[in-house]
Amino acid sequence: MGIVVGYLATPEGHAALDAAVTEAQRRSLPVVVVLSARPDETPERRAETEQALAQVREELDAIGVAHDVRLLDGGDVADDLISTAEEVGAELVVLGLRRRSPVGKLILGSNAQRVLFDAPCPVLTVKPTA
Repeated sequence: MGIVVGYLATPEGHAALDAAVTEAQRRSLPVVVVLSARPDETPERRAETEQALAQVREELDAIGVAHDVRLLDGGDVADDLISTAEEVGAELVVLGLRRRSPVGKLILGSNAQRVLFDAPCPVLTVKPTA
């Protein structure tokens, strides 16, 4: 059991991680942080990604939240989140969403839409504060 969170080192990713930590503390569950690497990622970008995840580990250690941080090479964010949620028997998946234009609000991102429809548990979506 746990709270699965899709993470990127962006304002949306930080908002999702914060919400996941809040839920994990409320439910006394670990957080499973998932970052999907792109198949064409350069070595420099991979090093930046690994550094960002090291910072996440340090933050979670500092606040005493049990965690598992995963860098997955599948390249498909939705599949990585759904399969991780299934694997750990997640109680919740947390996603950060970007603010969109009025037209963009009519169309949810395809990854977010797939997770909302196919996750084996409830999905919490959050936006960063303005």
